[in-house]
Amino acid sequence: MLLKTTKNKWILIKTIAIVLALMPLIYTTYKIGGTDKNSIVIFENTSSIISLPILIFYFILYTSMAAFGIYWVIMQVKKVISLKTEKAKTELMLLKSQVNPHFFFNMLNNLYGLVGTDAKKAQDLILKLSDMMRYSIYEGEKDTVSLEEEVEYLKNYIELHKMRYRKEIDIKFINDISENHKVMPLLFIILLENAFKHGVENLRENAYVHINLKSENNQIFFDIENNFDPTIETEHRGIGLNNLKRRLELVYPKKHTLSFTKTADVYKAQLNINVL
Repeated sequence: MLLKTTKNKWILIKTIAIVLALMPLIYTTYKIGGTDKNSIVIFENTSSIISLPILIFYFILYTSMAAFGIYWVIMQVKKVISLKTEKAKTELMLLKSQVNPHFFFNMLNNLYGLVGTDAKKAQDLILKLSDMMRYSIYEGEKDTVSLEEEVEYLKNYIELHKMRYRKEIDIKFINDISENHKVMPLLFIILLENAFKHGVENLRENAYVHINLKSENNQIFFDIENNFDPTIETEHRGIGLNNLKRRLELVYPKKHTLSFTKTADVYKAQLNINVL
């Protein structure tokens, strides 16, 4: 019984509060609807005791609606930006997951052949491959890594290829890192992979890959040059480069340039990034 009485009191209090809150609207409606004039002055012959609270009510109502409208617009814009950001992050994660799978597959095939013929070389290759896989999996998930870590990753890749091939390859890797910037992981590996895939693998002799990496004044300059066999139809394109281009667009929009130069038997790629 007591519970029911308390509930009824709350209903009555709410009803009174709603009526009081609506009084200015009720009064205004009465003034407008209770006259046959073409136009009226709402507060004509009305005391300030009544008119002032009504004016305050309309002021609060207007400012509240305006504030709510602005808040709603801001929240909608934030939702759109958040959705775009989440979409970009999801796409970037997917693109990262596509980097290097064919390389690891090829290296495992090489390992299979080495296990029975050169166990020591196979062991060394396994260690290097393990380091690369660890970096690709764990560091590759991060938003950024140090430039020096990326350089070490590239060096491991080069060493693996030196162990893999049974031919002389002129490989030069000059790096001058005056500023150890944070960069997107797995940034340069696609360009290095292409140099080996479309150049070294198809040449029996005199194959070369020359790499230069420099960082200074918040800029990173990376260029890589390799020769290739012009008699073999090959294009430095495909999933790998499209992957790199899209990742650069997502992470360094309007802060990078990627260009390619091709002559009779030499291919060169240049990537410049503004890290600010």
